[in-house]
Amino acid sequence: MRREVRLELEDLEAEYDHYKSSEQIAETSRSTAKNDVVKQSEVRCYGSFSSDSVYESIPVFEETSVSLKDFYDRFIREKLSVKSAGNYVISIFPIVKWLPHYNWKWGYSDIVAGITVGCVLVPQSMSYAQIASLPPQYGLYSSFIGAFIYSLFATSKDVCIGPVAVMSLQTAKVITAVLAKYPENTPDVTGPVIATALSLLCGIVAISVGLLRLGFLVELISLNAVAGFMTGSAFNIIWGQVPALMGYSKLVNTREATYKVVINSLKHLPNTKIDAVFGLVPLVILYLWKWWCGSYGPKLADRYLAHSPKKKKILKSFYFYAQAMRSAIIIIVFTAISWRITHNKPKKQQPIKVLGTVPSGLNNVGVMKVPKGLLSNMASEIPASIIVLLLEHIAISKSFGRINDYKVVPDQELIAIGATNLIGTFFNAYPATGSFSRSALKAKCGVRTPLSGLFSGCCVLVAIYCLTSAFYYIPSATLSAVIIHAVSDLLASYKTTWNFWKMNPPDCVAFIVTVFITVFSSIENGIYFAMCWSCAVLLLKQAFPAGRFLGRVEVAEVLNPTVQEVNESDTSVKSQEVDEYCKSSKNFENTKTSPASLPVTATPYNRFHTKWVPFDHGYTRELNPDIKIMPPPPGVIVYRLSESFTYINCSKQYDIIFDHIKKHTRRGQLIHLRKKCDRPWNDPGEWEPPSFLKKLFKRNKNTADVESLGDSNTETDNRPLLKIVCLDFSQVVQVDSTAIQSLVDLRKAVHSYADRQVEFHFAGIMSSWVKRSLLSMQFGTINEAFSDESTIAGHSSYHIAKSSNSIDNSFLEYGPSPDNQILAATGTNMPFFHIEIPDFSKWNI
Repeated sequence: MRREVRLELEDLEAEYDHYKSSEQIAETSRSTAKNDVVKQSEVRCYGSFSSDSVYESIPVFEETSVSLKDFYDRFIREKLSVKSAGNYVISIFPIVKWLPHYNWKWGYSDIVAGITVGCVLVPQSMSYAQIASLPPQYGLYSSFIGAFIYSLFATSKDVCIGPVAVMSLQTAKVITAVLAKYPENTPDVTGPVIATALSLLCGIVAISVGLLRLGFLVELISLNAVAGFMTGSAFNIIWGQVPALMGYSKLVNTREATYKVVINSLKHLPNTKIDAVFGLVPLVILYLWKWWCGSYGPKLADRYLAHSPKKKKILKSFYFYAQAMRSAIIIIVFTAISWRITHNKPKKQQPIKVLGTVPSGLNNVGVMKVPKGLLSNMASEIPASIIVLLLEHIAISKSFGRINDYKVVPDQELIAIGATNLIGTFFNAYPATGSFSRSALKAKCGVRTPLSGLFSGCCVLVAIYCLTSAFYYIPSATLSAVIIHAVSDLLASYKTTWNFWKMNPPDCVAFIVTVFITVFSSIENGIYFAMCWSCAVLLLKQAFPAGRFLGRVEVAEVLNPTVQEVNESDTSVKSQEVDEYCKSSKNFENTKTSPASLPVTATPYNRFHTKWVPFDHGYTRELNPDIKIMPPPPGVIVYRLSESFTYINCSKQYDIIFDHIKKHTRRGQLIHLRKKCDRPWNDPGEWEPPSFLKKLFKRNKNTADVESLGDSNTETDNRPLLKIVCLDFSQVVQVDSTAIQSLVDLRKAVHSYADRQVEFHFAGIMSSWVKRSLLSMQFGTINEAFSDESTIAGHSSYHIAKSSNSIDNSFLEYGPSPDNQILAATGTNMPFFHIEIPDFSKWNI
């Protein structure tokens, strides 16, 4: 026997009928006073539930406007206290909060992670110094001081501070630009001096922004913009290392635009030297090593050692640390080979290019001496450098904070990075920031606290004092291979681009354009474009708000729905109940019912209420497109603002609302003018040919001497008169004086058009200062000039709210209770302000 499904709506309809009947009773009780004027002092609100479920009246709720004193008490007073000042000082040194709880388990994890990262930090810091066109020891100076100082100020346990690829590239750009402003071979102005001065300026700006708690400025640049210039910079770095990888670095200027570097690098391929062996072979080994230890090896362990968890764990740990140490091991092996073929040979007779002499120890430690005029010559290069320094670090720290479930404080991170770079100037360091690859390694090693940076710094110090003689024989091509291998992780994959497209196509466009600008122009232009794009998106969203005119629909929440199947002999899906309930849906009969949308039985406490949704809900997807949206009652306009109401968009909103009013409502009074020339220029009416043309074409038409301002069919205009304009402010978080003045102008224009006072209602106001601004221009209250008492006669409306004396009672079943009180939800002295959009269909208008 065929089985069908049936939607049981008896409980829903019974509750809905009860809801309607209660509203009708309320309307009947109000109709007795229909002709009386409802005065503000006579408003009565609903009171508490009594035992016989009858509401008792309560005193009127007089709402007051927010004041400057309220703002001071809520936001400023506490921050000016001694306790707040003490907390501020303590927040600058987060280490004092967790250091007393330090234990040996934390220490063991930090030592393992710190030493592991330190072994990677040494070769990477020398490699990145090469990108910055600096001697390798300056990379070591930056890495050890970054590891030490950051531990004292950090709020992230995973981030590793030191030289990074993108900041090193930016440092090289700054050095090149500043040196071009000085005569050649100026003794006081050298690359290391410029790099250290850049660290000084970046440190001052970063620590100032952090101390002033202005870290939110970093959030102005979007993720797609950051990913764009990071990818473009990584592409720039990789191709900048190709000439050194192949042995002809002197033939290619790697400071030019990236596309020129690519062309010149390919053009000089015939000049490849034996250095390519020390570059290409390590590069291939590094990628194979990463693939085996990071992917294929662990899979084999899972497959063949599933019966022995202990052996599998040991083997996976081996693969992990082998993968982490791959760069250091490759450098050690090829340095040994390089030593074998270059030992005891003059520099000109050496078959490959080696790193050269690296001074041992910390040299020239002390206060930096800045040459005269250097800082002013660097001023134009500072903004891009600071953006790279801060954005990369904040993005990395917040990312690992989300992954490992701890909170990162951006302002404190800026203080940490600023202090690191400021103190680094005493040790001739160049700008350092967070490294993604080393931070990821640190997190995978199971680091427990920021103190692990001390152990990484110790590894770098050991290298500075004990291993510099061995650094002499490191092949430059091998360092380039290490750089290419490390930086390739910064390239955004095709998945990233596709995800940007799926989430927001304009973000994908911004990402691609930023990459192209960085590649074909410069990293600075890529950064500035990313900033301008992010700011432009914010401004355009404000300037062109997506406000919507709203209609109404009755909705109810179905609690704990259950599916009920019925036999064929019982009834069909098109039962009388379903027919009556769904008659407004044109496509109901053709709708296929899937198991996920089977008929349901509602619980007895479902209540229908009016929901206001956009008329174009088929596009916005706010509601099922098959549902018919009922318009507001005739003469009522409901509009939802989608952004803050400010000077940027107030004129646009004004035009949208007033044009809609003129289109859907008629003028309040017809104005008759005797001559056509007396009509206003912006409403001249229909064009009629002059009399001589009528005679010429023999058009005998009777024309009237008296013409109205409206169209010829004005007398039969069936459009309603405007009575109410309701503005939904639920998405408006701020207003300004220009926007409020535009509302005043709109009110004046509407009153003139309707030739009567029109009620302006506001719903969902979230900010007390928005309400204060509206009240200052006589919105929201009854006044003789714009909304006298006669306007609300017969349809005064106030929202009420149920208040329980006991928190536990709020979870009891619906219904009257002695512990429940019904209070006015908003001020009864402000009848035009509502907590939500009223149901105008029940108003007597």
